[in-house]
Amino acid sequence: MSSNRLRATIIGSGNAGITAAYHLSAIGVDVCLYGAPGYAQPLQDIRERGGVRAIEELNGVKLSFAGFQPLHTVTEDIAEAVAFSDVIILPVPSFAQLPLFETMLPHLKDDQIVMLMPGNFGALALRQRQKELGYHQKLLFVDAISIPWACRLSGPAEIAIMGIKEYLPVAALPASRTGEAIERIAPLLPLPLSALPNVIAAGLENINYGGHPLLTTLNMGLLENFEGKFNYYKDCCSVATSRAAEVMELERQEIGNALGLQLMSELEAMNSLYAMHASTVYELNRTSETHGKINSAPDSSLHRYITEDIAYLLVPCQALARLQGVPTPMIDACITIANAYNRTDYGKCGRNLRAMGLAGMTYGQIADSLA
Repeated sequence: MSSNRLRATIIGSGNAGITAAYHLSAIGVDVCLYGAPGYAQPLQDIRERGGVRAIEELNGVKLSFAGFQPLHTVTEDIAEAVAFSDVIILPVPSFAQLPLFETMLPHLKDDQIVMLMPGNFGALALRQRQKELGYHQKLLFVDAISIPWACRLSGPAEIAIMGIKEYLPVAALPASRTGEAIERIAPLLPLPLSALPNVIAAGLENINYGGHPLLTTLNMGLLENFEGKFNYYKDCCSVATSRAAEVMELERQEIGNALGLQLMSELEAMNSLYAMHASTVYELNRTSETHGKINSAPDSSLHRYITEDIAYLLVPCQALARLQGVPTPMIDACITIANAYNRTDYGKCGRNLRAMGLAGMTYGQIADSLA
């Protein structure tokens, strides 16, 4: 392959990582896909089949971006992966961000981009960990509000892509370099990027904020007893649960206001990202073609809609709210119930102010540190 082609490194061989490797390859990017120790089987499957296949349909439902793509490089060598490209993308669960970053740190160089999809305030946590471990590379961190795709692994080296967002909002750390980050990353991705004010705005704009942790918490009995074998968005969203989601959305807006951020409403964001025209969040959940294609739902309280979206999304939102004196009874209730479900304390083990390197700071000082 030509040496002047665009390059990207994808860290993580789960469904989002493999989908990213497939789709970026499909638009002409040379991709290096890295799989961490213990996650070698997906890489072996790709090697055996010569690439990744996106299937045309699943359970009689037509899917997007079907085809087959070989990948430029597939590796378990983190040094090789980091050296492959100056843009390193981690489409991984939030709990995997720090461990993967720690393995990358000895090999990273100045001006490399480390992009998290979703960010979930991860840029702050990575910057803090870099300081703690005594590394001094001048890195450009980027948080996206989500991954671009609705996707699943459907078999060995095989993915199902239900749809893709219309665009992807992102922010850099430092915020002054967001424009530069977009200019460097945009040619590698199959959708436009839009700029957010800073990485805290990116965390607060994550569209999983209300839907995933709240609906999962409210429907846990159904989810466990029926092993998630139904459509999550249609079957877990009722008139009553959507009212609870409205209260939680108001809390998010109040947090944003207290931080000087003008956030899009959940309804506006979902309509915009998925080219819909729903008049309520209830209608959106019940009618979204992208989210309604596959019957797939959490089957336990250990699903990432709890372990990731509570610990790495609601916990930092709650911490920022308390810093500004904003009451969050619905967020508090959701975290408290999740703590009981999993016999843990997400406020202590999740992405709190200490984990983000913000402990003991006023929000004015935090805002300065983001710039």
